Amino acid sequence: MKSNLKDDVCYAQPKTLEQRVMIANDFVKRFKFTLPFGIDDMSNAANDAYAAWPERIYIIDESGRIAYRGGIGPFNYKPEEAREWLAARYGAVKHEAPKSSTNTAPTTPQPSAPAASPTPAPSAAAK
Repeated sequence: MKSNLKDDVCYAQPKTLEQRVMIANDFVKRFKFTLPFGIDDMSNAANDAYAAWPERIYIIDESGRIAYRGGIGPFNYKPEEAREWLAARYGAVKHEAPKSSTNTAPTTPQPSAPAASPTPAPSAAAK
């Protein structure tokens, strides 16, 4: 996708779990992603079990169960509905104020939570 080229997030298709973890760690570092998430194993078991095709949003709770299942896209794909569900359950997301363009000194934003450490997802064969 053109946006992937613009954002410099193009990677060769990983052939090992270690390569997938490396890509995920790069994502966490570059985009300051602080939420934990799983990485599918090389057999793509989680993708096979929870494939979101066509577009669909799933939220998996702390016990590994589907807590939210969004509608099938494109017509019932509603990210704002998932955001509202998350806000009702965990609280609203607080965004940083935009940086002033007059500030020329580099700053390092501090994450509000410890940085996530991507780990391989457990096998998703059991739903």
